[in-house]
Amino acid sequence: MSNVEIVPVGELPPIGVVPKKMHAQVIRPERYGEPKTSFQAEVIDVPEIGPNEVLVATMAAGVNYNNVWAALGYPVDVIAARNKKGEPEKFHIGGSDASGIVYKVGSEVKNVKVGDEVVVHCAMWDPKDPWVLAGKDPMYAPSQIIWGYESNWGSFAQFCKVQDHQCLPRPQHLTWEASAAYMLVAATAYRMLHHWKPNDVKPGDVALIWGGAGGLGAMAIQIVKAAGGVPIAVVSSDDKIDFCKNLGAAGVINRNKFKHWGALTSDINKPEAFVEWTKQAREFGKAIWDIAGKGKNPQIVFEHPGESTLPTSVFVCETGGMVVICAGTSGFNATADLRYLWMRQKRLQGSHFANDDNCRDLNQLVIDKKVDPVLAETYRFEQTGECHQLMRENKHPAGNMSILVGAKTTGLGKK
Repeated sequence: MSNVEIVPVGELPPIGVVPKKMHAQVIRPERYGEPKTSFQAEVIDVPEIGPNEVLVATMAAGVNYNNVWAALGYPVDVIAARNKKGEPEKFHIGGSDASGIVYKVGSEVKNVKVGDEVVVHCAMWDPKDPWVLAGKDPMYAPSQIIWGYESNWGSFAQFCKVQDHQCLPRPQHLTWEASAAYMLVAATAYRMLHHWKPNDVKPGDVALIWGGAGGLGAMAIQIVKAAGGVPIAVVSSDDKIDFCKNLGAAGVINRNKFKHWGALTSDINKPEAFVEWTKQAREFGKAIWDIAGKGKNPQIVFEHPGESTLPTSVFVCETGGMVVICAGTSGFNATADLRYLWMRQKRLQGSHFANDDNCRDLNQLVIDKKVDPVLAETYRFEQTGECHQLMRENKHPAGNMSILVGAKTTGLGKK
């Protein structure tokens, strides 16, 4: 048993010595609302771990939109959802990305040991789930959840509780904060681009990447380039063009130079409306050809805006190609002209985070320096609510953000 009660944020007890309590950024139901007030610092008991679990001292935590949702209590009240399943805590400690040091392991853990430096991916599931035991992709398992959003004990605390398979070796050339910034978005992008065979990105394939300057897009550009593909980024303003090109984009398109965005309505069945929309969509397609070469349509369209862009994504995708989507940031009620989907035998594929194999392969690309975390800003622990508020208001910087927890600043970002 530990005799250490608690240590200050930014400090660590001796390796393997687990304090009784920890500092955490906590969301409670009575505070649901804007992230700047939903997150508040509290002192919480350090959680106990089970046989297949690992307690990690959080050195830095990554910032993702899922904990904006957690702060709002919308579209899911994550605390109430867990309470219905029998979990007792009336609070939520978020954070779905982490870098840290293993401080304690369960009795059945074999892949990591106390003292190991790790990054943590956010896919969890019940190891006794029949689906998982059958050797099937655990991302389809009924028990699959996202750590630090659908589960408690995420990385916005001095210690986080994870399952053993979530732990991967930390890339030693990166700072703690850079190590914490990439896994959620990069592994999501990796699965989208490499998992859905035969529509995985191959040398010479054109890949159209929506939101090229965002966290997902910045990872997707690099993953496509590493595979020998031709990444073409779509952005919302010209000031993001150089950012994408510096990551390896073959070209960049400003979507605000086109006016045909939004869901299709029944008006598309009117010949004059169909002709006009198709004309504008072809102009967007020509912008792709201007970069990739005439007649070279995207084999993969990397989607996440959803409602405003899906009609065009289906239209410009190559015959036999794939539109793969992981979110609906512009709305969930997407439409498409199905004639282009079935006549050209295109694939519309949903994708959600990543399994252990996807995460391992992506992490190796980072270790091999083929994918950079694109860390844009680092925040102090007490700024957890502030940086989520920036994300909520779409005022966050291009790239990814991290929060220092156990690590002291290395000089990047806000002091």
